[in-house]
Amino acid sequence: MTMQVQEKLVDWIDAHFDEQVAFLRQVIRIPTDTPPGNNAPHADAVATMVEAFGWSAEKHVVPAQAVRDYGMESITNLIVRRPYAAGGPTIALNAHGDVVPPGEGWVHPPYGGVVEDGFIYGRAAAVSKSDFSTYIFAVRALEALGVPLKGGLELHFTYDEEFGGLLGPGWLLEQKLTKPDFVIAAGFSYNIVTAHNACLQLEITVHGKSGHGAMPETGHDALQAATRILNAIYGQLPELKKIKSKVAGIDSPTMLVGRIDGGTNTNVVPGKVVMKMDRRMIPEEDPVAVEAQVRALIEDAVRGEPGIRVEIRRLLLSHALRPLPGSEELVASLQKNGKQVIGEEIAAQGTPLYADARLYGEHGIPAVLYGAGPRTVPESNAKKADERLALEDLRKATKVVALTLLDFLAVSD
Repeated sequence: MTMQVQEKLVDWIDAHFDEQVAFLRQVIRIPTDTPPGNNAPHADAVATMVEAFGWSAEKHVVPAQAVRDYGMESITNLIVRRPYAAGGPTIALNAHGDVVPPGEGWVHPPYGGVVEDGFIYGRAAAVSKSDFSTYIFAVRALEALGVPLKGGLELHFTYDEEFGGLLGPGWLLEQKLTKPDFVIAAGFSYNIVTAHNACLQLEITVHGKSGHGAMPETGHDALQAATRILNAIYGQLPELKKIKSKVAGIDSPTMLVGRIDGGTNTNVVPGKVVMKMDRRMIPEEDPVAVEAQVRALIEDAVRGEPGIRVEIRRLLLSHALRPLPGSEELVASLQKNGKQVIGEEIAAQGTPLYADARLYGEHGIPAVLYGAGPRTVPESNAKKADERLALEDLRKATKVVALTLLDFLAVSD
């Protein structure tokens, strides 16, 4: 493709950048806290917003009972299909609209979409409502060129990444609503993610028996038993540190307990304690074997404790993302265009996080993560107070994605 066409593409993005930022502010301002996960209203609003561009968004409503069983309130996933001439690949661009609740400590309102000193602030400003904007405006820029295109584009806006993606991309794929040739999923501007960790999350319920605090021997202390489990889990960490991944950007497996609920009152022996734990697995580990090991670790910690019973319920088992044949084409194009736009080499590596992209990989579709964001997750305050995105990083990522789409879909002279 000629340099003149590429310049026209990036010039369109610059000329429409204020509009793009305004669009992102609208997307941020509609809450999608998950839990509780009442996310259909956001999807409905986005579907209406893209109609202004002359597009039609298919609304794929996940059945209410399936959503409730999953622990959420409503999910509508969107697919915007942009078919071009025959003979080219179909590329899907996927971003998720669900978010972790804002939490405390915000200086800027979490759903304000405030723009200040070159940053936009708000929950999901960086992960990943930003890429609703990145991908939509990259596609608009491509189509505004007026050059012949082949293949097609699909925008996938999904709403349960925080719960594992099974009713987001997983559901769209299982229902055979989509089967693209390549996927670019939400990521950050300064690196391309080609692999990520697997994740196991378990809910551990320790059942004991309540008793009066003045006569603790009349009960069976579930918290005391839970402490044994905690010690066993955290006692494993030195061993996990010894396991190393060969994938750049990924180090060792991790394990933690992220939430504990239990007891009824200060003067009552706790009869029940519920813990939620997270075990990240490097791509080389076998998730089935790891789950069996963790379950055995928990059960062994309280084996023989009188009056104590443990229930273990799997909340999530997400598989690792591994590079598939074809992903190197995406990486090469993104790196070439990143060098042109950003002026530096963009690394392609793994990440210890896990994401929806793995679900495309499980269906044999090559997927990489690339989008608007800083160099590292901590810089963005992702999932913390005052999450933010540098507007210049949004601009750069949109240009890189648009140029990459041009590489794949432009009809050769």
